[in-house]
Amino acid sequence: MLKIKSFVIFSSLLFLFGCSKYQRLLKSDDYNAKYEAAIDLYERGKYERALPLLEELTPLFRGTDKAEKIYYYYCYTNYNLDFLYEAAYHFKSFSNTFPTSKHVEEAFFMSGYCKYLLSPISSLDPTDTYNAINELQLFANTYPEHKLLDSTNVLMDKLRSKLEDKSFNNAKQYYHIYDYKAAIIALNNTLRDFPDTKYSEEIALLLVKSNYYLAVNSIKEKKLQRFNETIEAYLNFVDSYKESKYLKEAESLYTKAIEQKNKILKENL
Repeated sequence: MLKIKSFVIFSSLLFLFGCSKYQRLLKSDDYNAKYEAAIDLYERGKYERALPLLEELTPLFRGTDKAEKIYYYYCYTNYNLDFLYEAAYHFKSFSNTFPTSKHVEEAFFMSGYCKYLLSPISSLDPTDTYNAINELQLFANTYPEHKLLDSTNVLMDKLRSKLEDKSFNNAKQYYHIYDYKAAIIALNNTLRDFPDTKYSEEIALLLVKSNYYLAVNSIKEKKLQRFNETIEAYLNFVDSYKESKYLKEAESLYTKAIEQKNKILKENL
């Protein structure tokens, strides 16, 4: 028990001594000592301690032969600490500041990758998702033969899938709150923006349903036109999905639309 207590006390003293030494280093004007310490801390994975040193040294060593390494480590320190906005900014800045560096392409990619990591789930504001796509697309355009191009395309596909999910879910939400006119517009926008969407069959059914219920709830003067649009939506649906699991549901609405159309035409004779 005494040995354990002694070890704890000794470890605590070492920790306190280390903290004290680090604090003195932070206050020191010996920038070469700070440089050596920052590099050592980074390479040992002590990113929280390396960060303030690298941050201070970055402008101080600008224009020197140490500047590139300091800034490169500073970029990755932010990344490893999950300061992703800062990391994305500094990786891009690195690629602009050191265009002849052996790390320039890597830094360019990492700027886009950090933005990819910042992209939220599809239900949230997609601004960061668009930013990530733009940055990764710029990398792909700039380095079309790069070994990371396949990875870049995979990341962009995942980001676009989030936008596709958001577009479809927003359109479907209009349907669920009975705003059928807005649903039709939004569903068609999803098809326009994502022509190969995985939701195409469900969208086709929702267009039939939205057109039908919009027609049912329309004023008399617009009913005939909107039942015709329901019929057209059904024909588009059945032409593309003859074996659809939604076929019976769509046929039922089509039959009702035909009946309503005929009724209106008889009334207008």
